[in-house]
Amino acid sequence: NRALREGQTVLVEGAQAALLDVDHGTYPFVTSSSTTSGGACVGLGLAPQRVTGVLGIVRTYTTRVGEGPFPTEMVEGEDEIGQMIRERGREYGASTGRPRRCGWFDAFATRYAAEINGFDCVALTKLDVLDTLDEIKVCVGYQLDGRTVESLPAVSKDLRRIEPIYETLPGWKTSTEGVTELADLPPAARAYVDYLSQQLGVPVGLVSTGPDRAHTILLRDSALGHWLED
Repeated sequence: NRALREGQTVLVEGAQAALLDVDHGTYPFVTSSSTTSGGACVGLGLAPQRVTGVLGIVRTYTTRVGEGPFPTEMVEGEDEIGQMIRERGREYGASTGRPRRCGWFDAFATRYAAEINGFDCVALTKLDVLDTLDEIKVCVGYQLDGRTVESLPAVSKDLRRIEPIYETLPGWKTSTEGVTELADLPPAARAYVDYLSQQLGVPVGLVSTGPDRAHTILLRDSALGHWLED
């Protein structure tokens, strides 16, 4: 608060995913704290109006550590793809080494995360992990007992019975690792980025194309670009 009063810029980073939030996550498979952007105010003693921008960090696919419902998990014939993504994306717990469960991008759940956090833009990470796929699925909606679901089920037992509604996009079968300009992406990769942004209703501010810090596409005309310039 002192830094903000002095006109400095403060960056707050969350350590847990939105759906692990104790109030708004997939209870009881959650952590013990508030992991949304609002949790920054609760945990740090910041007034809500002090938060002037929210950046959502989103993989180009979905992962989960440990137990809990996972509608888009790659199982029953797709487990080889899940294993490939796990190895290419190094999807193992940083402290425990546990392998993360991998699945297709869940636009429905991410829209929910964008809503409860108030994303101004998103950073799409690990685009290069998908380079070898012939086609890529994106979950655009949920069905439960044959009916389309309008909002994320609040009860984990219902989430376990969810049937994802998928759209399938073509892969690009070309390396994107290290690309730093959006125009240099293969057309299908660029289309995938644009499609995810459209599904989320949130602009993309950054695309990660590799593990190195320099492997980054920064969209200067996005909210993120303006924040960095400021």
